[in-house]
Amino acid sequence: MVSEPRARLRDLGISIGHYEPGALNAITDVAGVAIGHVTCVEGERTRTGVTAILPHSGNLFQDKVPAALAVFNGFGKFAGSTQIAELGEIETPILLTNTLGVGRAIEAINRHTLAQAGNERVVSLNAVVGETNDSRLNDIRAARPTVDEMAAALAAAKTGPVEEGAIGAGTGTVAFGLKGGIGTSSRVAKAGGAAYTVGVLVQSNYGGKLTVAGKPYEAEGAHDKDGSIVMIVATDAPLCSRNLKRLAERCFGGLARTGAALSNGSGDYALAFSTAEEVRRTPERRKAVANYPVLSNDIVSPLFEAVIEAAEEAILNSMTMATTTHGYNAGTNKPSTIHAISLDALKRR
Repeated sequence: MVSEPRARLRDLGISIGHYEPGALNAITDVAGVAIGHVTCVEGERTRTGVTAILPHSGNLFQDKVPAALAVFNGFGKFAGSTQIAELGEIETPILLTNTLGVGRAIEAINRHTLAQAGNERVVSLNAVVGETNDSRLNDIRAARPTVDEMAAALAAAKTGPVEEGAIGAGTGTVAFGLKGGIGTSSRVAKAGGAAYTVGVLVQSNYGGKLTVAGKPYEAEGAHDKDGSIVMIVATDAPLCSRNLKRLAERCFGGLARTGAALSNGSGDYALAFSTAEEVRRTPERRKAVANYPVLSNDIVSPLFEAVIEAAEEAILNSMTMATTTHGYNAGTNKPSTIHAISLDALKRR
């Protein structure tokens, strides 16, 4: 049986919102952001992976970026969250993986960061790791990805087009009872007379009753309850950590538009960071009274609306680009198949 060719949402003639996307319609439209994947598909039981997000190509521990985390429902394990909340910055790359892989991801980030020139005397790190549980398609107890595979995703990170669907941290995920995965989208919006880009990358693995561009998606099995999602937001707008938290919180508007159940067993997380050079927390700025030129509260609303649109479209791209996956349900100890969303059905709506 030949699988249906996959396509992004806009290639199906379905557009979300009114703001224009960036050139790639991806988180990498924010200059300097790099994405790397390692996908682990072996035998009948391994369907997992890891996705790396690098805010810039330099030494993040030395040149930290302002950041903030928003949590809608905290049924999850988001490593590094307390220091992000306390200091309003991130100092390492971000890894997304499965629930039982968080510790190995921390070790891979530690290895990557400690090996960088200039970090020879570093003795404490705040590794940032998000997760969702892929045990409906993956033998999650099998300790994959390994630390080496996590490190390989960091080494593979690159700018440019982003691979989506059942890849990296989205290899074994399930959304709305259908195949979830990695998805991305971006928007360009004006604030204070300048144009800024907001990009979102998601790891979709949650439940609800799927809605696509305001219309219910009716199909047998296309309904689920629990699960989780991690949404990573990048922007080149000079925002303080407080307004980055407000930006991250707006991702949940896009999440709700897709029909999310937001149930007790759902872990709903959004992390936002700014790549703007003028707000980067360099060693020199951290040693003195720093003057950061940031956008004011009164002019950031267009960015809020843009991130709602980008989050919604990134989620839908994660599904339209995903493929039907045969794997292993670790909870039932039985083979498992999760079908991809039908693109023909979407076109007929």
